[in-house]
Amino acid sequence: MPLAAENPPDRLGKLRFIGAVQWLAGDPRVGGLSGMLVDDALNLTAVTDTGLWLTARIEIAADRLAGVSGLVVAPIQDGAGQPLPRGRMGDAESLARLPDGALLVGFERWHRIRRFASPAAPGQFFPAPPGLEIAAANEALETLTALADGRLLAIEEGRDDDTPRRAWLGGSAGWIALAYQPAPGFRPTDAAGLPRGGPSGGGALVLERSFGPWRGFGARIAYLSAADLAAAAPGGTLRPAEVARLEPPLLADNFEAIAVARRPQGGLYVFLASDDNFNALQRTLLLAFVLEDALP
Repeated sequence: MPLAAENPPDRLGKLRFIGAVQWLAGDPRVGGLSGMLVDDALNLTAVTDTGLWLTARIEIAADRLAGVSGLVVAPIQDGAGQPLPRGRMGDAESLARLPDGALLVGFERWHRIRRFASPAAPGQFFPAPPGLEIAAANEALETLTALADGRLLAIEEGRDDDTPRRAWLGGSAGWIALAYQPAPGFRPTDAAGLPRGGPSGGGALVLERSFGPWRGFGARIAYLSAADLAAAAPGGTLRPAEVARLEPPLLADNFEAIAVARRPQGGLYVFLASDDNFNALQRTLLLAFVLEDALP
């Protein structure tokens, strides 16, 4: 259902806003959306923290977000092909796509990464960053994305403080450990690797979330350049440049997922999705923006 009354201004930093919809309302199975991918045909794949896959199609008409159609819900499977139980084993929090099309899911509580040939396939072992196993139960792998150079970027959520978060670059051949510095009061919750060429120049967008009991939720989108990622060395700190903020009184919620897709007219679509926490006071929102200008 399109949302009009709460629309943010036409532009947020370098992002042009093209609409917001509330979806998944009324489906008691679905909530807790925590990681999302969108391909260039606008097919959406997402995971929830209750151990589910969601697939759907994003509808854009006349350069405006019109809705989400064709929702399919399926369980994430373990290595034996059985549905993951809700709770410690099924807390999926991040999602990435490998160059061969396989999907990687990062899990919290039982901290691990699993590889899936498709949402219908059983999970397979994938080597997690060293040291991930010592993360606190609900402060681990919220962020996992594939970069244009073939590496993966992983960032732990961390605590509500302003210290750098542990981060890693690498993949199945090995990882290097470094750090990521969020903005004061924010936690990293997802990232989207950017294609080479176009306004992005490669690199990644990182989604960060803030929350306060009086001010509510806020979101920040930050940019890590391809050059910064290529130059990252073990023990170094990634310091992104801010692209946009979304805070009250603008449309804001518990945004946990970010994805990008190429736009046929040029530039990129940037999508944000929120986790409703199965809370009647929250919603599953999908916001759409267009990035046309070069990033710093």
